[in-house]
Amino acid sequence: QVQLVESGGGLVQAGGSLRLSCVASGSISSINAMGWYRQAPGKQRELVATISSGGNRFYSGSVKGRFTISRDNAKNTVYLQMNSLKPEDTGVYYCNKALGVYFGWGQGTQVTVSS
Repeated sequence: QVQLVESGGGLVQAGGSLRLSCVASGSISSINAMGWYRQAPGKQRELVATISSGGNRFYSGSVKGRFTISRDNAKNTVYLQMNSLKPEDTGVYYCNKALGVYFGWGQGTQVTVSS
């Protein structure tokens, strides 16, 4: 079973940037679509960005133009570059498959954006 470890979160002021990383314990090269999810306090987990094996990207409306997802299959890693952060981006960020049966969820990485 592949394990996922997210990192890179922290406390940042509005307008700042963070780069999140998600390292998988096994190969992700055969995984068609990987995604980043976030869960804000008191809310359900939501999908914010996906990337296919061919490099096609999808972004939710709330992050489009500010976040960039990328993947490095050789390193079994998925990244999320987050710019122009807003307080509403605050939450725990997770990565996982975007299609099919999920891997077990990692511990996530906390992102807190102060106004």
